[in-house]
Amino acid sequence: MTRVFNFSPGPATLPEAVLRRAADEMLDWNGSGMSVMEMSHRGKEFMGIFAQTESLLRELMAIPANYKVLFMQGGAIGENAIVPMNLIGRTGSADYINTGDWSTRSLTEAARYGKVNVAASGAASKFTAIPPQSEWKLDPNASYVHICSNETIGGVEYHWTPDTGAVPLVADMSSNILARPIDVSKYGLIYAGAQKNMGPSGVTVVIVRDDLLDQALPITPSAFHYQLQAKNDSMYNTPPTYAIYIAGLVLQHVKALGGLGAMEAHNRAKAAVLYDFLDQSGFYRNPVARADRSLMNVPFFLKDAALDEAFLKGAQVAGLVQLKGHRIVGGMRASIYNAMPLEGVQALVAYMADFERQHG
Repeated sequence: MTRVFNFSPGPATLPEAVLRRAADEMLDWNGSGMSVMEMSHRGKEFMGIFAQTESLLRELMAIPANYKVLFMQGGAIGENAIVPMNLIGRTGSADYINTGDWSTRSLTEAARYGKVNVAASGAASKFTAIPPQSEWKLDPNASYVHICSNETIGGVEYHWTPDTGAVPLVADMSSNILARPIDVSKYGLIYAGAQKNMGPSGVTVVIVRDDLLDQALPITPSAFHYQLQAKNDSMYNTPPTYAIYIAGLVLQHVKALGGLGAMEAHNRAKAAVLYDFLDQSGFYRNPVARADRSLMNVPFFLKDAALDEAFLKGAQVAGLVQLKGHRIVGGMRASIYNAMPLEGVQALVAYMADFERQHG
């Protein structure tokens, strides 16, 4: 069996050790005679899996006791609506920082449920930089301030935590959760689709401070009501059981590797290999401000866009897949999440150098 280096932005590559263990346990989990797919979500077997998954996430992220961990469905797109339904009602308005396409989608959806103030925008730089907080126009009466901590399309990432004072900070961390340690206590709410760094698509993790649980608008559906889900330990409706199980295996894998500190070192080393190559090349370019470059998603462009198809075909032959940039911006994009090995990035750079020699 030959596995490729998969640079997909999501669903993304998973640790091979996790996939092999899941395969071994597919028909019979832990002597139960059942696949996890077949288990009742309220049975003792799955309840044990669920409890271990939450415990590991709390341990790895050092989540304080006054935060609830919810396992929901709908991805970050769903949370674009679920967050304002649960939080915007306190004052009727919220601040959004627009750093790219995913931020734009978030604020557009939130405007259905209350007033949205775009407190800062990276549009002037074509979303190649994060506006410095000194330029933000925050409303002290906002219900919350929303950021996207890593924009997968534009390749910009916060390498600092905004200070929003008494107003809760909300972050979409779908594409960089578990990539490095963060101080959860500086956030009111964190949400993340699992399909980048945590597991397969299907489960969305929400980490929410207790005092924010009971502020939902009356129209909020029961399945999306944070307080109701918290009271029912994410079991108000059937959760995505198999996705939670795989997420638990990923968390075990991350812990065995040394936790989030080790993940950060791993991710910085990979990103440095790729960015260093891009910076010395006159054939490729990365448009993102250096201080805001993502460790997870690296967009780049060839000097001559007419070579794009040849580049992608050659990459495919070399076992390097899913490198085509998002249709909004074009070019190329290498997503190098936690599970991408250093060898994958080294193989990509070697191919890029060879392609440059042939076509430069």
